Amino acid sequence: MKIQSTAILGAGSWGTALAALWSSDGRNLRLWGRDEALVEQLRQSRENPDYLPGVKLPESVKVTSRLSDCADVDLIVFVTPSTALRTIAGQLGQTSVGEKAILMSCTKGIEHGSGKRMSEILQEHFPKNPLAVLSGPNLSVEVARGLPTATVLACTDIDRATELQSYLGSTKFRIYTGDELSGIELGGALKNIFAIAAGVSDGFELGDNTKAALITRALAEMVRLGTMMGGSTRTFYGLSGAGDLVATCYSRHSRNRRVGEELGRGKSLEQITASMQMVAEGIPTAKSAYECARKLNVETPIIDQIYSALYEGKPLRQAMEELLGRDQKAERL
Repeated sequence: MKIQSTAILGAGSWGTALAALWSSDGRNLRLWGRDEALVEQLRQSRENPDYLPGVKLPESVKVTSRLSDCADVDLIVFVTPSTALRTIAGQLGQTSVGEKAILMSCTKGIEHGSGKRMSEILQEHFPKNPLAVLSGPNLSVEVARGLPTATVLACTDIDRATELQSYLGSTKFRIYTGDELSGIELGGALKNIFAIAAGVSDGFELGDNTKAALITRALAEMVRLGTMMGGSTRTFYGLSGAGDLVATCYSRHSRNRRVGEELGRGKSLEQITASMQMVAEGIPTAKSAYECARKLNVETPIIDQIYSALYEGKPLRQAMEELLGRDQKAERL
């Protein structure tokens, strides 16, 4: 079945950026948002000022707040917050989604309690549909501006992965195919926790040496936990692991890095999240990853300290001192 129509679920910055990118040639595309006021604003102005100001959506994009409008398409892309994906998938399951429709997750997170990846949640609700994931160093502002970007995509049906690569890729949005969903998803989820840590380093003004060391050890930690959760080592050294880690830890556009920086400058988590329009996925993922690491008995010192700071009230200076005060040992990746 050739892909001819697409629905994007989630009208935040990433969903809006993908809608602008993939509709630039006038193709049939629908964008769903749960906030009716935002949807109406998008219909009228063709712009999403709260999440992606200055980016105009073509008239070919149908904006809707009804999930039933997104059921009869060939490709359904999930760009919702990770904490909302299960609910929205359940609601979509009550519509008339065809069994041949591809369901693709662009959401970066791990579910609390279950430790499940987003595609695993989709599989529960749509066991007969082909599933795909897409992740990488894809900052929405830069994608929407048409700056060159690379990403990686995998699908449970290898032939459909190639079709998606051709259908969604372009000279400005270069798509590589991967051979496993788990590592791609885990790399995209875990890097957000480390971006918060990198932001704290920026807030403390610790310098480039510190940040480089932190990111290098974060990659080792990502590999250590990610492989125990089912990912392949080589995937974590690719676009969805090392690539996304670097972009998210350094970019001024990274909301997770910004959360960490504000924390490092003395603001409370409540103050920071209240001032943000968008979700910083590293906050809920820190809890999920901490839970998974404890269950699997994996050493995750950076995740542990970020979890303690976010959820147990540990002072960030103390968390930093405990990280630096750990026993010196041989380097292992």
